[in-house]
Amino acid sequence: MWNAAMWGGISGSAVLLGALVSMFLPIRKRIIGYIMAFGTGVLIGAAAYELLEDAVKDGGMVSTGAGFIAGAVVFTLFDYAVSKRGASQRKRSGQAAAGSGGIAIFIGTIMDAVPESIMIGASLLEEQSVSFLLVVAIFISNIPEGLSSTAGMKNSGYSKAKILLLWAAVLMISIFASWSGYYFLDDAPEEMMSAIAAFAGGGIIAMIASTMMPEAYEDSGPMTGLMAALGLLTSLILNQFS
Repeated sequence: MWNAAMWGGISGSAVLLGALVSMFLPIRKRIIGYIMAFGTGVLIGAAAYELLEDAVKDGGMVSTGAGFIAGAVVFTLFDYAVSKRGASQRKRSGQAAAGSGGIAIFIGTIMDAVPESIMIGASLLEEQSVSFLLVVAIFISNIPEGLSSTAGMKNSGYSKAKILLLWAAVLMISIFASWSGYYFLDDAPEEMMSAIAAFAGGGIIAMIASTMMPEAYEDSGPMTGLMAALGLLTSLILNQFS
C-alpha cells in the first residue's frame, strides 16, 4: 500500500521539480519542446503497452473499448471546461501560458495527474511490482508541465511560495490517487480493472493530442517527430525489461 504511495509521489514530484527549475534556471523553449515531444512518445507507448494491451488481455475488447472511449470523452469535456476558464495553455511556456489563470492551470494539472497516478497504484495489484514504464512516462511528461505552467502562475501574480505550495498540493494528490488505486481496486473484477485501465489510457491519449503534441511542435518544430519517435522506442525498450 505504502509502496503505491511512494511511486505515485515519485511520478508526481516531476511537476514540482519542473517548477523549481523554471523559477531558478533559464530554460530555452526549444529544450522544453524536446522534453515534451520525448515524453509524448513515452506516454503513447505506456498507454499502449501497459494500459490498453493488458486491458484487452484481462477484460476483453468490449470493456476496453468502452473504457477507452469514456476516458477520452471525459477528459475532453473536463479539458474544455478548464480551458474556458484560462487553462488551455497550461502546458505552454510562452506568452500564451503567461496569460492563463493560476487556479485553472492548477485544476487542469490535477485533471492530468489523477488518472495516471491511480493506474500506478493499480499496477501494483497484479504482480506486486510497479509498472516502471508507466512511472517513467509520467515523470518525463510532468517535467515540462511544471516548467511551462509556472510561467502562467507567475504572470497571474502568484508568489514563488504560493506556486510551490500549489505544486506541492499536486504532489500530495498524486500520492493519494496512487494509494487509492491500490487500496480501492484490490479484489476488483478483471472487467472493471480492464475498463479503468482503458479509461486512463483514453484520457492520456486525448491529453497528448490536445495539449502535449501541439506545444511540443510549437517549441521544437520538425524535430518533434524524431523526439517523439525516440520516446516511443524508449517506451518499447523499457517494456521489454519491465
